[in-house]
Amino acid sequence: MHAKRLTCILVGPALLLLSVLTLSSTLTTPGAQAVGVSLWMIFWWISRPVDITVTALIPAIANAFLNIVPMSEVISQYSCESIILIVGSGLITLPWAAIGLDRRIALKVLSLVGPSMRSQITVWLLASTLLTTCLPNVAVCAMFTPIAVSMLKAAGYDNISDCAAAVPILLAIGWGVSLGGAGTPLGGAMNLTAISFLEEYTGKEFMYVDWVIRIAPYFIIAILVLLGCMLLLPVKVKSLEGTKEYFKSSYAELGPMKPIEKVCAALFLIAMLCAFTRPLYAALLPGMVPAYAFLTIGFLCFFITLRDKGPLLTWETAQKGTMWGMMILFASGLAMGKLLNGSGASGCLAELVSGLNLDGGFLTVVALVVFTRVIAEMTNGTTAAAVVCPIVFGVTEMLGLNPVPYWFITTMAFNAEFLLPISVRAIPVSYGLDADKMLKWGIPVVLVHMALVIACGYAAMQLWPTFSSLPYLFP
Repeated sequence: MHAKRLTCILVGPALLLLSVLTLSSTLTTPGAQAVGVSLWMIFWWISRPVDITVTALIPAIANAFLNIVPMSEVISQYSCESIILIVGSGLITLPWAAIGLDRRIALKVLSLVGPSMRSQITVWLLASTLLTTCLPNVAVCAMFTPIAVSMLKAAGYDNISDCAAAVPILLAIGWGVSLGGAGTPLGGAMNLTAISFLEEYTGKEFMYVDWVIRIAPYFIIAILVLLGCMLLLPVKVKSLEGTKEYFKSSYAELGPMKPIEKVCAALFLIAMLCAFTRPLYAALLPGMVPAYAFLTIGFLCFFITLRDKGPLLTWETAQKGTMWGMMILFASGLAMGKLLNGSGASGCLAELVSGLNLDGGFLTVVALVVFTRVIAEMTNGTTAAAVVCPIVFGVTEMLGLNPVPYWFITTMAFNAEFLLPISVRAIPVSYGLDADKMLKWGIPVVLVHMALVIACGYAAMQLWPTFSSLPYLFP
């Protein structure tokens, strides 16, 4: 085994041991153990001695030995409603690749691209951002990146790693899907993680439409700011001739939209409608939360058949196409939060934070945003949500503050990752994007984004009462 990998593997459990030895008197032994498990996971997610999905199994394994909380509380996180939502959305969208609907959507949007690099950056960024509001960021990035690479090769750039034109385009995709997750709760697992913690804290159901209303002003501003930042970055290539024609011809090759594509698109739109109109039928169907609405419609895909082509979806296709690793990764964040909360570690950490003379004002927002952004950039948004959300609720409860605005500000902060080739950002890098250039170009963008979240979040707290209000959760 490589010495560096072995060292990283051993450091993980060593952090658990160190945490128990140094923090037990401050946090209690279970609390110190929970913090140690969290540090172990975060370190392995950063250093990558094993796959990130393997790391995601640590909460269950560690708890089996340490019994920090009842094992049922940990295991239940791997089959919660948010996992069901991921499964359901996957069942609905899995047929898209086989019938070409995903490529049709992408090519139709990208046919708006002009030859200038400014147009390229604008369309790729906006398309990635907006599609990610309703589709998982991983799926959008995995769909757009190979199309972008094919476009560049059609324009004469065969070596993507040495292609100056590839850098802004692939960054626009990677950064766009990262930012786009903030638009709706369906934008990524990190949002579902945050919602799960909120619902667990309140014991009540959160309505997705309230997310859209309160995040929309920031989201629009953030898109424009990110676009402005990207247009200001130095780009050697000024235009890519023939790209518009490439997308139009590629789209024309698909032919007219087939009935099966229309059915798939309709099913997805119905599921989206169910999710965002939930307040209208919640009293009539209390059990039909968005997770089960998506699962129900996904279930129908096994039965809907057009002519003699068989069902839209077979179990074999579902089994192969479901992103099992992403679900385990998502669940591990919830499990880690369960360890921190159940052991009392979150409460103790909240006490320590509250001792920093934070009063819920501007400095509190700054500290919260900076901490969340650091975790998100080192790991991913899902991990950041799992680490920060319990602390947010603990601190606000300790200080007697309304947690709603701080929770929304946290969601703004972790829905953006710009620096390292991990999480969804690994996809453009795997296609040839220089990771060093991602880091170099990402540093000023991160600083701008942090300042934007702080400014928008604090201004919303002070000037927009709706931003801080969820009366059905916090009367």
